[in-house]
Amino acid sequence: MAAAAAVGMGQQWVLVEMVQAFYEAPAYHLILEGILILWIIRLLFSKTYKLQERSDLTPKEKEELIEEWQPEPLVPPVSKDHPALNYKIVSGPPSHKIIVNGKECINFASFNFLGLLDNERVKNAAQASLRKYGVGTCGPRGFYGTFDVHLELEDRLAKFMRTEESIIYSYGFATIASAIPAYSKRGDIVFVDEAACFAIQKGLQASRSNVKLFKHNDMADLERLLKEQEIEDQKNPRKACVTRRFILVEGLYMNTGDICPLPELIKLKYKYKVRIFLEESLSFGVLGEYGRGVTEHFGINIDDIDLISANMENSLASIGGFCCGRSFVIDHQRLSGQGYCFSASLPPLLAAAAIEALNIMEENPVIFQILREKCKRIHKALQRISGLLVVGESFSPALHLQLEETSGSRENDIKLLKRIADYCMNRNIALTQARYLEKEEKCLPPPSIRVVITVEQTEEELDKAASIIREAAESVLN
Repeated sequence: MAAAAAVGMGQQWVLVEMVQAFYEAPAYHLILEGILILWIIRLLFSKTYKLQERSDLTPKEKEELIEEWQPEPLVPPVSKDHPALNYKIVSGPPSHKIIVNGKECINFASFNFLGLLDNERVKNAAQASLRKYGVGTCGPRGFYGTFDVHLELEDRLAKFMRTEESIIYSYGFATIASAIPAYSKRGDIVFVDEAACFAIQKGLQASRSNVKLFKHNDMADLERLLKEQEIEDQKNPRKACVTRRFILVEGLYMNTGDICPLPELIKLKYKYKVRIFLEESLSFGVLGEYGRGVTEHFGINIDDIDLISANMENSLASIGGFCCGRSFVIDHQRLSGQGYCFSASLPPLLAAAAIEALNIMEENPVIFQILREKCKRIHKALQRISGLLVVGESFSPALHLQLEETSGSRENDIKLLKRIADYCMNRNIALTQARYLEKEEKCLPPPSIRVVITVEQTEEELDKAASIIREAAESVLN
């Protein structure tokens, strides 16, 4: 009897504890448990439904259904007059004079800034390399794709840029697109100018980082974003300790021809403790007393920049690209730069051509001053053309001509600019329209005609081009 009474008392005490715990539990806990209980009851008593069985179709009905079915197109429909399907055919080297569709024109379209594309010394160096190494490499750098000429070019680029080390890629677009995801990963934060070129955008996409766009060259807007991030970091210091932050800009912007305000960016770098990546494909071999780019132009210590990238397809008149910086930064790309690790290395003949182009740049630094003077000449000559707006710095070798007033339709604006470019082509001036993948651009630039200046163009040819562009604008727009 005593044992039974003790068991009864124990059960009663457990029940009392349960009731007490029920009253002491937080409200959200009770609500959550209630929802779970109701969900379980619903699952237990809900009806199960069977798919309605349908009778077999006759062969005739099947054939009719098959005939009616229309598959979705593999790709969206493209108009037959799309520029990509109606390209102009070049015969011979696209140097000072270019033969387009059988017509000889003065070349204002190719990025041959220093006129080295058809240079005899560069061609001879490439031919000697061709006889020694053959045409290609047929392997990435880690798989018998590293040739002695690659190491020589990397050493020469590092010394030219006054950095510890450099690394070369076999494709210009892949250089910055591979470098970004090599350092910035998921969860990291990249502050990037909204006018950044498409290669940068693809690199950001591959990195899966948190991208924050600031207005083009607007340092106040960039600092606003940096301050907001600083406040977020204070709320979660543990996460902030493992989150990397980068500022990503171009020296000269491909889409605008504007120069980045590098001195102000350096101040923000140290104030908010972020890293700076600088893309110099348009400014390398153009800006600075010796063509070292925007750092030399502003007199900035190159060690203040964490990574510099540029392609070798403009001033060096070759193919591929390079990154330079401190040794431990560059060596990381040899392990994780996708374009470096998985693409066949740069053909030795193109590496040899780039080395010889560097030799010419070092022997003849006055070439950069000549280029800047010619840029300023045509920039001034293109001012005050009725209906057109000149976009870009006066020393930029790639300017944009945009419509002062849009017609209200991007498609119509493109057609108007095409008529201007065609007018110039018919008068032996080769221009090109800037083209974009419109559905993939983060911030789609306005339609424009791109005017490219090289050292080979004479003053008379620059004046002639400006005069014909003025005539074309008056004929098409007025």
